[in-house]
Amino acid sequence: MTRGKIVLVPFPFDDLSTAKVRPAVCLTEPTGPQRHVILAFITSQAPDKLLGSDVLLSEQTPALPATGLRLSSTIRLHRLLTISTSLIQRELGRLPHSVQNEVDEKLRVLFRLS
Repeated sequence: MTRGKIVLVPFPFDDLSTAKVRPAVCLTEPTGPQRHVILAFITSQAPDKLLGSDVLLSEQTPALPATGLRLSSTIRLHRLLTISTSLIQRELGRLPHSVQNEVDEKLRVLFRLS
């Protein structure tokens, strides 16, 4: 199962000029012959203000060690990328079920799904 895994992938900059290896969370299972997955960007840079599409993973989150992230981080659900699983460089860990449920709910709101 890939959904909910925290992975390292080359994530492009906003202007697509280059990419940097960053953590991301898998939002889907692999699909199609290229085994594409949709990923959401994760940053350790705390935003000044959390957006409705952000999910905070703080150092107080009991399951933070299971994610493989070393610092408090923010999942930015509005920063998405679709890539082949062959570009995943490493698996760090996985989201706890409570955080996965929060991600699912925020995606429903973001995409206006009932």
